[in-house]
Amino acid sequence: MLLTPRNLTVIGTGYVGLVSGTCFAEKGFYVTCLDLETPKFKALRDQGIIPIHEPGLAELVAKNVAAGRLSFTTDYAAAIPNADVIFIAVGTPQDEDGSADLTHVEAAARQLAGHLPAGRYTLVVNKSTVPVGTGARVEALIKATNPSADIDVASNPEFLREGEAIEDFMQPDRVVAGTETERARQMVAGLYQPFTDAGYPLFITNRASSELIKYASNAFLATKITFVNELIALCETVGADVLAVSKGMGMDARIAPRFLQPGPGYGGSCFPKDTHALAKTARDNGVTLRLVEETIAANEVIKLSMVAKIEQALGGSVAGKTLGVLGLAFKANTDDMRDASALTILPELLKKGAKIAAFDPAAMPRAQQLMPTLTYATSAAEALKNADAAIILTDWAEFRTLDWAAIKGHMAGHTVIDLRNVLSKESLQNLGLTYYGLGR
Repeated sequence: MLLTPRNLTVIGTGYVGLVSGTCFAEKGFYVTCLDLETPKFKALRDQGIIPIHEPGLAELVAKNVAAGRLSFTTDYAAAIPNADVIFIAVGTPQDEDGSADLTHVEAAARQLAGHLPAGRYTLVVNKSTVPVGTGARVEALIKATNPSADIDVASNPEFLREGEAIEDFMQPDRVVAGTETERARQMVAGLYQPFTDAGYPLFITNRASSELIKYASNAFLATKITFVNELIALCETVGADVLAVSKGMGMDARIAPRFLQPGPGYGGSCFPKDTHALAKTARDNGVTLRLVEETIAANEVIKLSMVAKIEQALGGSVAGKTLGVLGLAFKANTDDMRDASALTILPELLKKGAKIAAFDPAAMPRAQQLMPTLTYATSAAEALKNADAAIILTDWAEFRTLDWAAIKGHMAGHTVIDLRNVLSKESLQNLGLTYYGLGR
């Protein structure tokens, strides 16, 4: 018999916590989002200002707050006792040794434990990306802090793509959960009944398997991206088109086309951190994941190879050249700069004597903190004014539809270096621009 939760508490209002809490509220649950009293959280709670760039999220938050299904607090005493399910969705940043830093997860576990009421069953769910064994660790912490607590701890990893997170949550390929008791299994099944009733699959396994599925999935996708990126140089050498090669590969149902788009290396909040954490977990257990280790190393080489490509396109040197850079975030439709290729490529170009004017539709505030020596423009056209070359670093849709005829008239040079292959080579060449893509 399914256990049907009604009241949910989500600890953490970062990317995962805020999206998850809001989407659960949209499904009819009563959700309390709990976080520390930071300026960002205060602005979210008091003014509805969303701390991340995620299409559609602001509207969904406002809708569910108005409906009374979504609220925000810093008070554990108010958010924990009546919760049927408590999600831990705090950050797990990469530590210096490559492992996931569980400081915030453990702090949340200890704090929530003190407010669990005696005699009332609560399911605690790790939504944060955590290494194998964290569920057992959290359960032990809670029971040590509050021996009378009646709890189970489950794993429920997220698979949200930045820029498409709401769609991914509401229409998932699959929902993965890991439990150790039948009671927890029934509570998870009840929690996700609105999704399974709509035909979306729920896969429940044991806790360790669930924790590993998240890391293994991201490491596999990172490897897939890196594989096609390593083909770029070979395609350029032998006269093949990497877009044709990736399309031909992706038509094979065993391979599939997603994550086969060539680019300047992967970045973001998940792939770099999760590949390192998986490799570290393996090493800690006496296992070497050679393919994952090589993927990590190859990705850094690919990022640096873009610097050489830009130099080659400009006659062998960027010294004294003005470069207009379009895109700074690691991908389109997000303001996330974590491990973005721009953070590797642009400082190297500056060291080699280039002058850079950059524009990104969403990531400029964060980029200015991380790369204060760049010049930042207010539009793509402004970034390219008097530039010797235009460089496409992020695949924002608006860059595909720029008026390149007008832009050409304001550039000092006629070179376009498209590190995402988003522009039409033929169209730009017809305008008299010199086009350089990847693997073409």
